[in-house]
Amino acid sequence: MRIDLHTHSTASDGTDTPAELVRNAAAAGLDVVALTDHDTVRGHAEAVAALPDGLTLVTGAELSCRLDGVGLHMLAYLFDPDEPELARERELVRDDRVPRARTMVGKLQELGVPVEWERVASIAGDGSVGRPHIATALVELGVVETVSDAFTPQWLADGGRAYAEKHELDPFDAIRLVKAAGGVTVFAHPAAVKRGRVLPESSIARLAAAGLDGIEVDHMDHDGPTRARLRDLARELGLLTTGSSDYHGNRKTVGIGEYTTDPEIYGEITRRATGAFPVPGAGGLRTA
Repeated sequence: MRIDLHTHSTASDGTDTPAELVRNAAAAGLDVVALTDHDTVRGHAEAVAALPDGLTLVTGAELSCRLDGVGLHMLAYLFDPDEPELARERELVRDDRVPRARTMVGKLQELGVPVEWERVASIAGDGSVGRPHIATALVELGVVETVSDAFTPQWLADGGRAYAEKHELDPFDAIRLVKAAGGVTVFAHPAAVKRGRVLPESSIARLAAAGLDGIEVDHMDHDGPTRARLRDLARELGLLTTGSSDYHGNRKTVGIGEYTTDPEIYGEITRRATGAFPVPGAGGLRTA
């Protein structure tokens, strides 16, 4: 089985619609794909409706968190999307995205970059506006060569010259809320130093003690030695290890299915989940 547990659609900051994403996943030879848009489940229904035979969809979200001043992303899988407390927190994060993005556009303008809010909003479309949309505008203007190049201290990285904060979950609260909604939590790209500051291993140990299920190891932002170190850490802490593309369509160079998760790990994730079930073929989402 080929399993990719981290992808994004136009419901947040990807360039594929949810329907296009599942079709592209099937065309790439995937057996399982997770749709994990930022702080939203809005793309799930469209993905389910378009799901090709032979492809299984794992519903999820990537939750924006912050601990000790460090931003991090928590992948949440197979939770009940209607659980009210978790739904309320996702809404708070989404509602804060527009004023935060406007603030970053203003900071860029103060730095002499002729970026316009109207263009950023147009790039975002119906998705949850975020830094990748601003980064795309910077690529269009020739300020940076790629979207990834915008995520540096010079521009949009955490603490960067044009960075602005938004409402973010405490990751310990995120773990608690996802578990209460029957879901499973995996710390996304925990050692992606090119994105900015990362949590020390002692903090990952604290998260593990609080119920974190796993860490994302095989990711484009982790080199070989980093992956080896994370695997050792996962063994020490009793955490699952996943691999994922973090696919954003043509907004990033990584292809869907470029990094994958071991089938046994996937099986353990589905065993632990009680809030929702993977959706096979053209079926519909069933909540537990």
